[in-house]
Amino acid sequence: MKNWEKEALDWLEKSLKPFPQELNEIDWKLGLSEKTERLSQHISAFANYKGGGFLVFGIDNGQIMGIKKEECDQILKTLGNIARQNLIPPILLDHAVVEYQTKNILIVKIDEAKEKSVHLRNGSIYDSYIRSAGQTRRLEKTEVASLISISQGLRFEDGVVMIGLTAEDVLKLIDFIAYFDLVERVLPNGNEAIIDVLCSEKLVRKNGGLFDITNLGAILFAKNIEEFDNLKRKAVRVIIYDGKDRLKTVKELDGKKGYASGFESLVDFINNLLPTNEVIKTALRADVKMYPEIAIRELVANALIHQDFYITGTGPMIEIFTDRIEISNPGQPLIDTLRLLDAPPQSRNEKLASIMRRFKVCEERGSGIDKVVSQTEFFQLPAPNFIKTDNHFKAILFSHKKLSQMSKEDKVRACYLHCCLKYVAGGKMNNTSLRERFQIEEKNYPIASGIISDTVEVGLVKPFDINNKSKRYISYIPFWA
Repeated sequence: MKNWEKEALDWLEKSLKPFPQELNEIDWKLGLSEKTERLSQHISAFANYKGGGFLVFGIDNGQIMGIKKEECDQILKTLGNIARQNLIPPILLDHAVVEYQTKNILIVKIDEAKEKSVHLRNGSIYDSYIRSAGQTRRLEKTEVASLISISQGLRFEDGVVMIGLTAEDVLKLIDFIAYFDLVERVLPNGNEAIIDVLCSEKLVRKNGGLFDITNLGAILFAKNIEEFDNLKRKAVRVIIYDGKDRLKTVKELDGKKGYASGFESLVDFINNLLPTNEVIKTALRADVKMYPEIAIRELVANALIHQDFYITGTGPMIEIFTDRIEISNPGQPLIDTLRLLDAPPQSRNEKLASIMRRFKVCEERGSGIDKVVSQTEFFQLPAPNFIKTDNHFKAILFSHKKLSQMSKEDKVRACYLHCCLKYVAGGKMNNTSLRERFQIEEKNYPIASGIISDTVEVGLVKPFDINNKSKRYISYIPFWA
């Protein structure tokens, strides 16, 4: 038995029970009743499909009919010729004749191609096919572009999302005026000069006499991201809820613009929805929003820049509740959530991060989360929470709470982040600095000492001088220092 036969039979079982249904991984037929072109399309589809698939002969509408040796020989000869001569690149096939329910069936295995997209020789690269909903269908142009990018091992930014466009088509889709505004350059005269600049930024690339739009170009400067099928789920989504849960939605907004061209309007939209911070309003005698704009800007930018674009069907999301804002993105953080303030910055999408920093959309490398924590302290808010799930990263900003309203977890998290903030700035946390953080009066210093003790107990901070026994005067550093 060949090493793939069990997998094929497992898929066959799934396709026949509890009732016959063709799956993406398997297509069964009675014999060679279809024309050569349609068989070419099936092989193309399986070769482009993740994990490849199987053609099974000797089955009619889910009924096992069996197959004779002469039929097997003819099928294998025909399919072999198609795979070698009718497809680019040529495809190698494997096969096995197996007994199933007392009858012989022919299973032809088509491996996933390393070089994609596999297309029909007598057409263009757009004559490529894929398995979808148990059927073979033609790939969309954007899907062809994505397949090519992935098979070449390109980073997301280097991949292409649209292929073979005229200069006029490109400029209809890309907000080039926003680009020149952000880089503070005069708009060149003529489409050719504009396209040359976009090519130099890797937003667009030349393809013979035509042009391709890269993922980087579309995600940053799309006039309408929904024009790009493979990226439209990466549009920023803002949801406002009535209350502390998700039971009642007040408003939803799906962003249309690219991340760079639409960033300022996105931040303005969020800020306009936020209540006033009455504590800071009283202190500064000025209207100030509940959450610091610097923190909003940085966390939204982080969600855009550090997401995993290859996790499909989901994108950056900003959820606004009456007591908090949750900002999430697909993809786990590359840095431990406890080390976001001190660890060297890492990014999945370095070109995207670099260009967003250049446009002053986000802070310089490594300074962003520090400012988020610092600003929440200044605004007298609970410490932000950073959460890693299986496929997402979430940052949460909380509205104002009195110290008496904070949970033990809130206090410990704030103490730890305060200690980290002090340490990366060259200082150390002590009872006095934590009292300032929480606005605790000096006479109530035991409250601060208790919070520090709780944080030491869970292993997040440690005494700097273990010989100093006075909790009131001892200094503390993070556990990793």
